[in-house]
Amino acid sequence: MQDQSGKAPPGSPAVAAANTAQNSVHLNGHSISQNGHNPSAAPAAQSQIESRPSSPVPTPTAVIPREQWGGKYEFLLSCIGYCVGLGNVWRFPYLCYRNGGGVFLIPYFIMLFVTGVPLFLMELSLGQYGAAGPITVWKCCPLLKGIGIGMLCVSTLVCLYYNVIIAWTFYYLGSSFQSPLPWSCDALANAALCGNATTGNSSTGRALSPTEIFWNEQVLGVVHSEGLHNPGPVRWQLALCLLAAWIIIFLCMLKGIRSSGKVNLHNVVIVSSYKTHTQTLVPFAVKTCRSNTCLCFQVVYVTATFPYFVLIVLIIRGATLEGSLQGVAFYLTPDWGRLANAQVWNDAASQIFYSLGIGVGGLLSMASYNKFDNNVIRDTLVITTGNCCTSFFAGFAIFSILGHMAWRKGVPVREVADTGPGLAFVAYPEALALLPGSVFWSIMFFLMLFMLGVDTLFGNMEGITTAVLDEFPQLRGNTLHKSLFLGLLCFCFYLMGLLLVTNGGIYWFTLIDSFSTSFGLIIITLFMCIGISFFYGVNQFCQDIIDMICHCPPWCTKVLLYFKACWVFFTPFLLLFILTYIFIEMYNTSLHYGSYVYPRWGKALGVCMGATCCLQILIWAIVAICKETGTLKDRFQKAIRPLNSWRVNNLNSAGRTEEHVEPERVEAPFTVTLTDMDFTAMTWEA
Repeated sequence: MQDQSGKAPPGSPAVAAANTAQNSVHLNGHSISQNGHNPSAAPAAQSQIESRPSSPVPTPTAVIPREQWGGKYEFLLSCIGYCVGLGNVWRFPYLCYRNGGGVFLIPYFIMLFVTGVPLFLMELSLGQYGAAGPITVWKCCPLLKGIGIGMLCVSTLVCLYYNVIIAWTFYYLGSSFQSPLPWSCDALANAALCGNATTGNSSTGRALSPTEIFWNEQVLGVVHSEGLHNPGPVRWQLALCLLAAWIIIFLCMLKGIRSSGKVNLHNVVIVSSYKTHTQTLVPFAVKTCRSNTCLCFQVVYVTATFPYFVLIVLIIRGATLEGSLQGVAFYLTPDWGRLANAQVWNDAASQIFYSLGIGVGGLLSMASYNKFDNNVIRDTLVITTGNCCTSFFAGFAIFSILGHMAWRKGVPVREVADTGPGLAFVAYPEALALLPGSVFWSIMFFLMLFMLGVDTLFGNMEGITTAVLDEFPQLRGNTLHKSLFLGLLCFCFYLMGLLLVTNGGIYWFTLIDSFSTSFGLIIITLFMCIGISFFYGVNQFCQDIIDMICHCPPWCTKVLLYFKACWVFFTPFLLLFILTYIFIEMYNTSLHYGSYVYPRWGKALGVCMGATCCLQILIWAIVAICKETGTLKDRFQKAIRPLNSWRVNNLNSAGRTEEHVEPERVEAPFTVTLTDMDFTAMTWEA
């Protein structure tokens, strides 16, 4: 029996006979098969052999074909949608404001070029070449499997509080349908507040604006909490918003992965990730994609450019406000003395990792669905450039508004608002209230934040689910079990997130946000860089990238030299420098939200969160060494050696499978012990 190509199928008798002939050896003129039996043995001897229970023969594990993106632009837009999110328009501005404005841009761009871009390329290349999730991909170096576990821990912490931001966005979106806006001076409740600058003073003695009153009292309820030790009751409005957010994420993930063997524009890690929301909000467009790709890409282009359009409107409006130049000057003028503060470098590193999605497993998961010959270097340069330009661009919108707020209150820009995660939810609504047609623009803005948030959170959740499904592949083929797993996962996240929507939830939110992407994430990325560069081999890794890019342009080869230098020298040393600085200054730098200073036990709890993530590397390295045999040195060398199944999963396409067929391999060493029975039970040929 032969297939269409003229080759016998792997399980046919022809192949079995060929394998028997191929595996036979000659000993002193006698023909002996691989299992020690003579093919022409006497029937009696044969019956004796058959009467004994045969030893189990390991059967090779079938490689399940992995889904793939339908085209290179789908993956590119997916990564842009994953990276360009709330970290750009929400987290970057408040970190920049907290660290002195312009001075933050210096370590930010240093971290971008020396650590962000090289590590981004490393994750994309590793995921695409290995075609596996954050845990399984470490077949290339089993000793470092703990890096994948640590990535899942970081991603869990990020997902836990990230959906709370989407819940806040839901609350503002619902409030935006009121006219006038409840945080504007046109609202009757704010008439006295806007007319009297001494009304509504904060604990710092400065006047509060209507947007700050709305944020602190109506949204958070933080005025009713004393701190971490007294979170207070759950705010049912935010709890409902959080539940709605998790239901949307669950539905998007449920429709995300198809069993058709292909990740199309309407599949997995989203419809061109900017674009998970089109599955839920624009179902007609998604269905049309199947028959009319051009129409779907038109929808993608609209959703991809929509955030920039809204930001341009806010920048233009902010530039026309009195005092806006004062805020822009604060944004662009560095205070050189702040560079000696470890917090500035720590925040710059965490923001780069946070906005680019480095070290949390999302990039590895999305790249694992790539075609083997995708140009990862091109994608890296496009995505990282677009991501950081968006952050820099969004800074002008928020700091021009802060300049106007400082002019109205008669205070310096650095004192105009509380530093913290809520800065964007104070400054942006302030500008929206000043726009003509403020209700319409407020709805558009918070709808934009919702889209950006869902895209990024979906990518983080995909990192978790891909890792689990790779470890337990039977879940992929069972739709019911997979649905139950996703539902249970989202429900557990919702229950844990209820702590963050209490009156004092913002204190816990700030604690998790500060430590989940701090030293723990830096240690994980440091070991990833060291493991690939020195254990797996930087030369081998660069060759793998060149192998993936079949027709590698000359500029790719030259750029790869820069990345090679970063992976071996610059990136590890800069990360070590920042880590040392962080640990030295950790006890001297206090964590605070507004006027609230976190207690020692609160900081200790945050340190435990970060330590739990990075300790996974040590724990699973010990497990990997204990599984090996020999001396400690032999065990270590075996643990850093790639498994034989490495490089098998990247044979995604049928064309590449025809070109290269992997022989049967065994994951571990084995021995065969021969007894007298093996020789007396067979007849030797003369």
